[in-house]
Amino acid sequence: MTRFATALLFFSLLFRSLPAHAADPTDQDASAMRRFVDALVIMQNNSADPIDLDQAFYQGAVPGLLRHLDPHSSFFDPGQFEQLNQMQRSTSKGFGTVVSILPGRVVVLQTLPNTPSSRAGMMPGDEIRAVNNYRLDRLELDQIVELLTESKQKPALLLVRHPNALRLDELTLVPQQMESPSVDRAFLLEPGIAYVRVTAFEQTTGLDIRAAIEKLGGQKLKGLVFDLRNNPGGSVGSALETASLFLKPGQIILTAKGRNVAETTERVPIDNVPYTFPVSVLINGKTASASEIVTGALQDHDRATVVGEPSFGKGLVQSVYPLAEKTGLALTTALYYTASGRSIQKAFHEEGYELGETAAHPNTQTDFKTDNGRPIVGGGGIVPDFETHPEALNPLEQVLEASGSFTTFATEYIQTHKISPDWDVTQPVLDEFQLWLGQREIQPGLREWLQVRDFTASHLKEDIYNLALGVEKGDEVQLHRDPQVQKALDSVLNPPSFMP
Repeated sequence: MTRFATALLFFSLLFRSLPAHAADPTDQDASAMRRFVDALVIMQNNSADPIDLDQAFYQGAVPGLLRHLDPHSSFFDPGQFEQLNQMQRSTSKGFGTVVSILPGRVVVLQTLPNTPSSRAGMMPGDEIRAVNNYRLDRLELDQIVELLTESKQKPALLLVRHPNALRLDELTLVPQQMESPSVDRAFLLEPGIAYVRVTAFEQTTGLDIRAAIEKLGGQKLKGLVFDLRNNPGGSVGSALETASLFLKPGQIILTAKGRNVAETTERVPIDNVPYTFPVSVLINGKTASASEIVTGALQDHDRATVVGEPSFGKGLVQSVYPLAEKTGLALTTALYYTASGRSIQKAFHEEGYELGETAAHPNTQTDFKTDNGRPIVGGGGIVPDFETHPEALNPLEQVLEASGSFTTFATEYIQTHKISPDWDVTQPVLDEFQLWLGQREIQPGLREWLQVRDFTASHLKEDIYNLALGVEKGDEVQLHRDPQVQKALDSVLNPPSFMP
C-alpha cells in the first residue's frame, strides 16, 4: 500500500498544479485519483502478464502525466532522487586544466596552480592523446567532450605528449574539488570601460560583481559591458542583488505569480546606492533563468541596452517535494514576470502544439513598454535591443579553425620565442605561419590570404597569448574582434536615443 500512497500524493500535487475547471477542485481531484486507482486494480487483477508497479509508476503513469504539464517538471525515482541530493551537497571536481579541443586531440592551454594537473607536471602546449585507454584520434569532438567530462569523476589515466618530447608520458590524475568563480573575467576593454563576464549566479555572485567593478574603477567608470552569454542562471537571490547594483531604490525587479502560490514582488532596497554609468548587457540563446531576470529588469527600466541574440526563455519557480519510497517531484508552481509584465518563460510546445496551462499562463498580455514608453517584445525570453550575431567565417577561416592550425602553430612557436605582454603579430610572423600552412597542404591564393589577414593575426595572437600568458589575456584579444562585444561597447560609448 505504500506505493499506492505515493501515487495518491503524487497525483494530488499534480492535479493541484493544473487549471481547475470544476466547481469544487477537491471533488475533481478525488474523482481523477479514483479512476486511476480503479484502472490500476483492474490491470493488476486481469492482465495476462504481471504488473511491475515500479515500472507502471516510475516509467509510465508519472512521466506520462508530467509530459503534458511542462518540460521542466520532473519525477525522480529513488536512484535519481539520491543523485539529485548528492549534486546539491557536492562541489564540482576536476584536474585544473584549461584545454582546447581539436579534431582527434586535446591541447592544454593552462594549468592552474596547486591542482592535480600542475602537480603532475602538465604545462601549456601539452597534447593529451588518450584518456583511460581511449585514443582521442578515433573519437568525434562530442565524444571527446563526453570522455573528458566523465574522467573528472574518478582517477584518470592520461597519455600526454610534452612539446619536443619523443615519447608519450603516462600520468594518473586524481580529481579534486575545484572552485570555479562565477565572475571569471573582469578587465578594461578601453580606458574607463569595464568588461565583466558572469558564467552563473551563485550565492556570492552579486558581491563578486561589485568587487570586480570596484577593482576596475567603481563609480568613476565611464561604462560597463556586462556579458551574460551562455549563463544558465542559478540563485535568484544573487540575480536580485545584481540587478540592484544598477537600479534605483524601490524599482520592481520581478514578480512571481502562480495558481496556488501567493503573488510576490521583489523591489530594489530603499537604501540602495546604484552605479550610474552606462551599461550594455550581452545575451544569447543560452542566457537563461536568473540571468534573464537581471537582463529583463535592466531593459524594462531603460537602464541598459541589450545586445546579442534572444535569450532562452526559462522563468519558472520550481518546488521539490520529497515523496514516499525515497522518490521526489520537482514541480513548476509559478512563473517569473519582469517589471513591465513580460513573462520570462516561453510557451511550452510539443510536436507542434501548445501544451496546457501550468502554474500561470505566460502570455496573457501582449503590449509591453519600458519606463520611458518604448515598446518591447514579450512572449517569453528577452529580445535584445540590438540583435547582433557572432562572427561569420568564410570557407578559409572555417578550415583554419577546424584544423586546429592556430593552436598547433602557437604551441610550436612559443618553444622558440619569448612572449611578453606587449608582443604582437608582425608580418614576419604571418609569413612564417603561411609557410607552415603550406607545408601542411593548406595553400590559399593571395587574394584569399589577404581577406583573412586580420582574422589570422587576431587568432594567432589569441592562441599564443593563451599558451604563453594565460587564457585571460587570450580572451582579451578574442573580445576585440567579437562583433557582439564591439556593438555593446559602441552602445556604451554612444548611448542610443531611447536611453535616458
